[in-house]
Amino acid sequence: MRVVIDTNVWVSGILNPHGPPGQIVDAALSPAFQVLYDDRILSEYREVLLRPIFGFPREDVRHVLDFVESAGERITAKPLRLRLPDASDAPFAEVAIAGMADALVTVNVKHFPQRALCDVQILSPAQFLRLL
Repeated sequence: MRVVIDTNVWVSGILNPHGPPGQIVDAALSPAFQVLYDDRILSEYREVLLRPIFGFPREDVRHVLDFVESAGERITAKPLRLRLPDASDAPFAEVAIAGMADALVTVNVKHFPQRALCDVQILSPAQFLRLL
C-alpha cells in the first residue's frame, strides 16, 4: 500500500503512541506500507517535529526522517491548482496524486476534499488502521 502521511499524524503518533496515529507511526517504521514523500514534505516534517513546544529529542526526529528517506519513496510532484482549505497542505495532495497513493492519512480529513484528490482515499488514522 502506497501512503502519504500528513505531519499531524506523525506529531500525534509520537505524542500518544497508544492511539491510532501512534499505531500508524509504528507501522510506518516497519514494512507494512510504503510512505511517499518529497523534499517539501520532509522539510515540513523536520520543521514541525523540531518545534520546542513538542520537546522531541533531535535524535528521535532524525531517526524518523532518516527512516522515511531510506524506506519511503521520493516522489517528484508538480504543483497543481488544487482548491484546498489550507494551501500549505498542497504538497501532501500533490505527492499523493503524482505517486498514485492508495491513501493520504491525516487528522484533518476536511482539509482534503475528495474531489481534489481523484482516486486517492482521504483517511483518518482510525480509518486507515481498519484497512491494514
